[in-house]
Amino acid sequence: MTSDGEQRAGLLYGIGAYGMWGLVPLFWPLLKPSGAAEILAHRMVWSLAVVAVALLVVRRWGWVRELIRSPRKLGLITVAAAVITVNWGVYIWAVNSGHVVEASLGYFINPLVTIAMGVLLLKERLRPAQWVAVGTGFAAVLVLAIGYGQPPWISLTLAFSFATYGLAKKKVNIGGLESLAAETAIQFLPALGFLLWLGADGAATFGAHGVGHAALLAATGVVTAAPLVCFGAAAIRVPLSTLGLLQYLAPVFQFLLGILYFHEAMPAERWAGFGLVWLALSCLTWDALRTARRTRAEAARLSREAALRVAVVAPATGVAPAAAPVKPTS
Repeated sequence: MTSDGEQRAGLLYGIGAYGMWGLVPLFWPLLKPSGAAEILAHRMVWSLAVVAVALLVVRRWGWVRELIRSPRKLGLITVAAAVITVNWGVYIWAVNSGHVVEASLGYFINPLVTIAMGVLLLKERLRPAQWVAVGTGFAAVLVLAIGYGQPPWISLTLAFSFATYGLAKKKVNIGGLESLAAETAIQFLPALGFLLWLGADGAATFGAHGVGHAALLAATGVVTAAPLVCFGAAAIRVPLSTLGLLQYLAPVFQFLLGILYFHEAMPAERWAGFGLVWLALSCLTWDALRTARRTRAEAARLSREAALRVAVVAPATGVAPAAAPVKPTS
C-alpha cells in the first residue's frame, strides 16, 4: 500500500476509534437495570477476556516478563488501572444518570488539563498560545461553577483521571494492547470478586434479564477493546497533529447526543462555559498546527542545506559518486 493509502487507512481507523468513543453513550443505557458498579465490573472482566484472545492471535507475550521484572512499571500500570477505573465508573454513571453533556465537557477540557499537568508535574514550558488556552479553560470552569452553583465535578473528575491515566501510560511506555491487558489483569480479581458477591447476595443482573441482556454485558469487553485497536492502527499511520484534531470527534458526538437524543438542558451559563472551552481548544489547535508547520519547514530547510553542503564538498575533495559496476563480457 502506498504512503497515501496508509494515511487514508489511518484516518479511517482514527475516525472509527473516536467515532465509537463518541457514540458509546448509546450503549450504556441498554445495560439497565444493571447499576454502574456492576457494569463497570463486567467491563473489566470481559475486557481482559477480549484482550487475551487478541494477544493469542498476535502472539505478543514477551512484554509480560519485562513488566514483571520492573517494579516501577508495575507501579505505574497499577496507577493507570486505578485512575481508569475511576474514569470508566464515573462515565458510566454519568451517562445512565442523565449527565451526558457534562461528561462530554470532561473530554473537551482534558487536553487543557493534560497541558496544565505537564507544567506542574513535568516542568514543561508553554508557548504563549498554550497559556491563553489554559487560562481560557480555567475561566470556562469558573463560569460553569457559578452557573451550576458548584464546580462541574463530573467533568473535572473525568478530565483529571484521564489526564493522569495518559501521564502514567506515557511513563510506562508499552503498547496499547499490552497496556490494556496489564491494566485489566490488575482489575480482574477485584471485579470478579464483586460480581461473585453480587451473585451470592442475589443482586446480580447477569442472566436475570434474559440472554440478550447477558450478551450485552459480555459485549462491554468488545466495546472497550475495539476502539483501542482502531486507535493503535491509526497512531502508526497518521501524524500526531491529525490524531490531535480527531480526538475532538468523541466529545462532539457525546455533546450532540446529550442535546439531541437525551434532550438534556442547555441554559445560558452552560452555553457560555462550553463557548469558552471551544475558544480555548481553537487556540490550542491553531498553535499546534502552526508549530507542526514550522517544524516541517525547519526540517525541510535543514535537509536542503545538508544536500547543498554535500554538493559543494564533493567537487572540492575530488570524491565523485561511485560508478555502477560494469558486467564483464564473456
